Amino acid sequence: MGDRLPAIRCIALILAVISCIWTADAKTPTNTLELAKHLEESSSVRIEPARLDAKPGIALVFEGTDDLHYYAKPETAPAPDLELQAKAQSEAFDFEQAVFPKWHSFKDALGNKIEVFSGNFVVFIPMAPTKTPAPDRADIEITVSGIACTSLACLNPFKEKITTTIDWADNASWKTITLESEAVPHTAAKSYSIWFALPLAFLAGLILNIMPCVLPVIPLKVLSIFEQAKESRARCIALGLSFCLGIILFFAGIAILNIILRLGYGTVFQWGDHFRNPAFIIAMSLLLVALALFMFGVFTILVPSAIAARDGARKGHAGSIAMGFLAAVLSTPCSFAILTTAFGWAQTQGLFLSTIAIMLIGVGMASPYIILTSMPGALKHMPRAGRWAELFKQSLGFILLLVAVWLMLVLPAHRIAGTAYYATILAFCLWMWGGWVTLMTPKRRKLIIRSIALTIAIAAGAWLLPESVSLIDWREYDKAQIRQARDANEPVLIEFMADWCMTCKAVEKTVYSRKSIADLMEHKGVIPIRGDTTLADSHAAIDLKAIYNEPGVPVSILFLPGLSEPMRFHGLLIGKDLEKALKDLPDAQAQSSY
Repeated sequence: MGDRLPAIRCIALILAVISCIWTADAKTPTNTLELAKHLEESSSVRIEPARLDAKPGIALVFEGTDDLHYYAKPETAPAPDLELQAKAQSEAFDFEQAVFPKWHSFKDALGNKIEVFSGNFVVFIPMAPTKTPAPDRADIEITVSGIACTSLACLNPFKEKITTTIDWADNASWKTITLESEAVPHTAAKSYSIWFALPLAFLAGLILNIMPCVLPVIPLKVLSIFEQAKESRARCIALGLSFCLGIILFFAGIAILNIILRLGYGTVFQWGDHFRNPAFIIAMSLLLVALALFMFGVFTILVPSAIAARDGARKGHAGSIAMGFLAAVLSTPCSFAILTTAFGWAQTQGLFLSTIAIMLIGVGMASPYIILTSMPGALKHMPRAGRWAELFKQSLGFILLLVAVWLMLVLPAHRIAGTAYYATILAFCLWMWGGWVTLMTPKRRKLIIRSIALTIAIAAGAWLLPESVSLIDWREYDKAQIRQARDANEPVLIEFMADWCMTCKAVEKTVYSRKSIADLMEHKGVIPIRGDTTLADSHAAIDLKAIYNEPGVPVSILFLPGLSEPMRFHGLLIGKDLEKALKDLPDAQAQSSY
């Protein structure tokens, strides 16, 4: 019974969260003119009387940034009734169907072309008095509804009411407007029932099990289940349910995050947003490299025998939950198309329904293991674990490496090299951790070796992984610009480097990333030029040998006013000499008198 308490408590927590949001579904309308805002993107609407082709009516003037858009057609909107709609009502007037402008195409995250309205545009609602004579002044209420999205995120669906008072007696002088389209009826979109959409969420979770990122984890768990089948049926089922609970806990965390974003910040969780964060991509790629090495048997993770003997049962449940959670985390790199669609539909629903949909994705992913562990007897008829299983596990490690490389290539170009170098160093450290020691290695020696491996990993990570922000506004190599600056007696510093040169990268981090040197260069009016010699046929590479007679990189060349020969700084340890040379230069204002 004690083994089941953690699982029971986690399930109770999930149910408590769901019950807390049962009544948090409705969004209270406000009388604001701002319809949507996300980061730097925004859109608002104002209403004013106008005439279109001599017909009086109400013009809805939308003003916003180009990236924030509304859906123009119900067929391509993410859910029924989420295309942009505008309706008017008044006791004194009848209103015809809204006339929308010409839409334009927009390519969404999945590469689909959709019809949208964005930027500045006008929607017109024709009107006529309900009786004659019409009142001189009357109140009108406009309801605008839909959903606004940017290329990064979709916001909550909105339904705003805006009121105005018009002077009908003056309608002949209302401003005349033109639109680029005729009135086209908004046909009703195909409506998917909850009982159709929720099984789709379950199916999306089920499909995650065959994703390349998740597939390598399955043999580990299945082989574990083989072993558990030798024990009692109850324990086999309990450990299988613990694995499933780990999967569901991951999606429960996503659901809770979605609740916080929607209630606290008025936005929604978009599947794929985490991949716009380089830190997440780096962490995932390195995790996949480490798991690949684990598949190859380079290292193993062992629990100290004292702990295992004292709390073996709990270790089994905790390990199963952790393995399930890891499987769900690993599903994220390979599941963009599937989960973006599922999450996109969920975000257009009420808070309670969207939470249920997100949780069903986790249940769908966990369901095969629930079935598998409920029939431990059937596992006895499956092939026995042996050499084939080990080779299969190692071959799946190469799949993890391919996914890791793919993730690295998603990074900004200037961060790919550092991540790849660190992945190699991390692999070496994991090899030290697992391959340089055995069960018979003395504890003191084992502690020394693993401490060295950990120190190398931490130091290399601090060196290679942080994004380097250049404090110097380097200009591209241009021989004419250098000649012009020298003719004007302006100091010029040329840093010759190459992408394949590790020493060059070290110079960038130890010398040109120092604030003292960057400040000196700016204060002294030094023109910074970066000569990229990565390719042999580049102008910088050719001039490095032909003009400056230098055999290789890194080298920095400083031209001083009034001197024909420049100062040259070779190698890695140039910071002190360069700083002294810069300090000896006159200030930028004094140089103008040369």
